[in-house]
Amino acid sequence: MKVIADSGMEEILILTGESRSMSSVEYIGEACKLAAKYFRNVGLEIYPVNTDEYRYLHECGADYVTVFQETYNSDKYETLHLMGHKRVYPYRFEAQERAIRGGMRGVGFSALLGLSDFRKDALASALHVYYLQRKYPHAEYSLSCPRLRPIINNDKINPLDVHERELCQVLCAYRIFLPYVGITVSSRESEHFRNGIVKVAATKISAGVSTGIGDHESKYEGKEDAEAGDEQFEISDGRSFGQMYADMSDEGLQPVLNDYVYV
Repeated sequence: MKVIADSGMEEILILTGESRSMSSVEYIGEACKLAAKYFRNVGLEIYPVNTDEYRYLHECGADYVTVFQETYNSDKYETLHLMGHKRVYPYRFEAQERAIRGGMRGVGFSALLGLSDFRKDALASALHVYYLQRKYPHAEYSLSCPRLRPIINNDKINPLDVHERELCQVLCAYRIFLPYVGITVSSRESEHFRNGIVKVAATKISAGVSTGIGDHESKYEGKEDAEAGDEQFEISDGRSFGQMYADMSDEGLQPVLNDYVYV
């Protein structure tokens, strides 16, 4: 936490897998308490939990929760999750509402575009946000836009692949339909795409990303031979925090490291 905070970042996102036995709610709560000492905003991307557990995590220092529904096509969802608690579609779908009822300041949504018809999933994601925004207007909302990367010359195999053109269309539609909702574009996308989309629709982008467990320590402290866990996914935009800040400033944009101040 200290290594990341020393880079200048004021917000952190804590991730776990889907296993309670490997990352219990109590364990995550202790991580939130630690993170709150270093960061103004603490976000969670964890397995869905109950309302009282979200309340406990909020009391430990968590500010917002992101849950990826992956696909809103319930039939497709069942073919992708054959067993375990993640297979229960409604419980995952209602996670953001439980988080708000548990006191979380904000919640994030997303489908993994490309698992099913990405246009329908994008529309369902937006309607999911719209419904809760009307029901709980005091909360803050954000949308992410991860996608399955298209395979070269794969148009005939899967015409529903989401290329940068289609992704840009989705993000612009989000911005028009939900003008007061934050839009996050991750480091999965290219530097060129992210430089452009922040001028049109996106409100938040990541920087200095490492998807290997424990890799931040080796990156910032020069421990090049340190062992890190397997990477979750490959990133496309590998710019450091400092480089990202400078690039945005050069474009006439104002990089903001924190959107919430406690008084």
